[in-house]
Amino acid sequence: CDQVIAANPKQVAEIKAGNEKLLNFLTGQVMKASSTKPNPKQVTDILKGKLGL
Repeated sequence: CDQVIAANPKQVAEIKAGNEKLLNFLTGQVMKASSTKPNPKQVTDILKGKLGL
């Protein structure tokens, strides 16, 4: 998750500004970057925690 957050600062800023639809984009990026198949809901929850949402 941290790598995806670091690689997408513009999207992170927009999410923090209230565009939570982009959270799905970041979730997708994490899913794509992962060698395993993580649970999308868990990924979203982790991202929300890391972004302070």
